[in-house]
Amino acid sequence: MLNVQNESLNEKYLGMPSDVGASTNGAFKYLKDRIWKRVQGWMENCLSAGWKEVLIKAAAQAIPTYSMSCFKLPRGLCEHINTIIRGFWWGNKDGKRKSCWVAWEEMIKPKQWGGLGFRDIELFNLALLARQAWRILNEPNSLSARVLKAVYHPSVEFLEAELGTGPSRVWRAIIEGKEVLAQGIIRRIGTGETTNIWSMNWLPRDGQLRPFRTPCPNAPQWVHELIDPITLSWDQQKLQEYFYPMDAEVISSIPLTTRRQEDFWAWHYERTGVFSVRSAYRLLILKKEK
Repeated sequence: MLNVQNESLNEKYLGMPSDVGASTNGAFKYLKDRIWKRVQGWMENCLSAGWKEVLIKAAAQAIPTYSMSCFKLPRGLCEHINTIIRGFWWGNKDGKRKSCWVAWEEMIKPKQWGGLGFRDIELFNLALLARQAWRILNEPNSLSARVLKAVYHPSVEFLEAELGTGPSRVWRAIIEGKEVLAQGIIRRIGTGETTNIWSMNWLPRDGQLRPFRTPCPNAPQWVHELIDPITLSWDQQKLQEYFYPMDAEVISSIPLTTRRQEDFWAWHYERTGVFSVRSAYRLLILKKEK
């Protein structure tokens, strides 16, 4: 009898049948069940908007975090969890769900952007997976990175790796994270010998992180070809010859070191250059709006 009542409440309160996403839940069904049981207990109490916000952020949206840091959750499951959270936030009256006066796309924005700071489960999942890809990129000698390289991309670098045939669930998740990571990483220039001018991100600006393709034939391919070996400064003649003015200006502003230092990857959206899930999540929100 209790199960029947719960299913009925699920339909009325969330506005959706209780078996939605049954075909995509799979091994992650327990996440949906745990969140629903937690929210179901809160619905019996009269809570203020402040308490609801705290419970959603500190408990409901924290439950799947560990699993999302390792695996890509099915889209149907992510949407189901978002729907549970929206239903709890807006509440119900006489067994019917109240109207949602603000779009979910606005609610997931950070508060300084006019939102409530809730997490979109799917986007947050991708940001967490990007952190795993960042670790593999920066720690290629770690045991996990070496095992993955031996199995999935023995002849190419990690950023060039593909999904391949018969990939594991873990490798699928890492590839998803790599695609997100590729949108925000940038090369910090040392000697410039390992940074390709046209295929790598290396211009520190918002938007296009690579130079626009030059119309000139026989253009240089590596950044070190743009550096005067005597003065260790940018060769302004080459910049004016092979680049558009907006690109030449940005390149000229990149500081060069006088000591020999290898190029390395950094995260463009943090001043420290170190990847953070928060900045990756905000990047995905901006991409979604566009």
